[in-house]
Amino acid sequence: MSSDLDAILDKVGRGELTPEQAREQLRSYPYRELAHGVCVDSHRGLRTGQAEVVYGGGKSKDQLREAVSGIHDTGQPVLATKLTPEQGNMLLEHFPRGSFRSEAGLFALGRELDLKPPHSTQGDMVVVAAGASDMPVALEALGTARFFGVRAGLVTDVGVAGLHRITPHLESLQQTRLLVVVAGMEGALASVLGGMLDKPILAVPTSVGYGASFQGLAALLGMLNSCAPGVSVVNIDNGFGAALNAVKILQVTGDRGIR
Repeated sequence: MSSDLDAILDKVGRGELTPEQAREQLRSYPYRELAHGVCVDSHRGLRTGQAEVVYGGGKSKDQLREAVSGIHDTGQPVLATKLTPEQGNMLLEHFPRGSFRSEAGLFALGRELDLKPPHSTQGDMVVVAAGASDMPVALEALGTARFFGVRAGLVTDVGVAGLHRITPHLESLQQTRLLVVVAGMEGALASVLGGMLDKPILAVPTSVGYGASFQGLAALLGMLNSCAPGVSVVNIDNGFGAALNAVKILQVTGDRGIR
């Protein structure tokens, strides 16, 4: 990759390419084909603002190693999501300078992954988890946001079965710039906060609940049908997706939320 980049920059220096032409070449080039069917998109950060993230679900050990190594070789910090404990510990063996947070299913290499309690309840983005059972998805969102430089806080176990528990946190929630609300069961917490606060809400339904929750479908439909305006919804258990959405919103609305 570096030799190809140097060649493009040399052409710019010699006047054979304009800076605009070079930028267009770099937007779609290059990618790296690795072993075990892995193809690393090494310029995703240039196109989208965030480097490629490795999704761990369904990948073999060899594929995970190749993907993490391939991104790391480009000089980018690496984040891997939805990892099992076995996958995360395997990555730690191969990349001992990395960090694995089993409670969130996240592995990071080249950048600190700060998820140690106690968690601040304040930040430019605050993750609000309805119940303790929603914590893996909430921590995935929190860890992802912090990995990408967002000052993020966490409020936990304030679901609608005991909604009075949200009261001590209302001041900090009123000061944040946006919320990621994580809830299973019927997913009502997103609607409640949407009706109480003037902040954008990114709602994450989780697969937590009894039989009629249908592995998160009930929460998903409840959030999509929210009567509170300003609630947007990502896929079931997709804390990563909500956090990346938050990162982009904070980037385009000013740099106050990004370190």
